[in-house]
Amino acid sequence: MKDKIHIRKSHNVTLLLYHIVLPAKYRRKVFSGEVTKSLIESCGMIENIYEIYFLEIGSDNDHIHFMVQ
Repeated sequence: MKDKIHIRKSHNVTLLLYHIVLPAKYRRKVFSGEVTKSLIESCGMIENIYEIYFLEIGSDNDHIHFMVQ
């Protein structure tokens, strides 16, 4: 079974995880289902361009959570 959390290179193994919480300005309730879906698609494009992996993306009405490697 391949381990997706650890990054294995020729001379090292790394495990760096970042939990990022981004609230909306003034905690307004702006993150609807459409906005969250668009955000997840944008994060997929970012993964393809850069060596960044979004392990989890969660949203509430007034903030977004990212678990990024």
